[in-house]
Amino acid sequence: MSIRAMTKRQLAKRAGVSQKTLMRWLKQPQMQQQLAPYHLKPKQHLLPPGAVKIICDHYVIEID
Repeated sequence: MSIRAMTKRQLAKRAGVSQKTLMRWLKQPQMQQQLAPYHLKPKQHLLPPGAVKIICDHYVIEID
């Protein structure tokens, strides 16, 4: 199954955490560095597939 774009809300739900927690995760320096090529804005709701893959791999989030 290929990774698709997801909203931050959907990703937080799949991770079993609140959106606030997910936002905290995304603000960590390691994650900021990995996501830099995607030029994500803080208020951006929809995350591109590449960013979703990086986040899921880093935090071991199952999105099946």
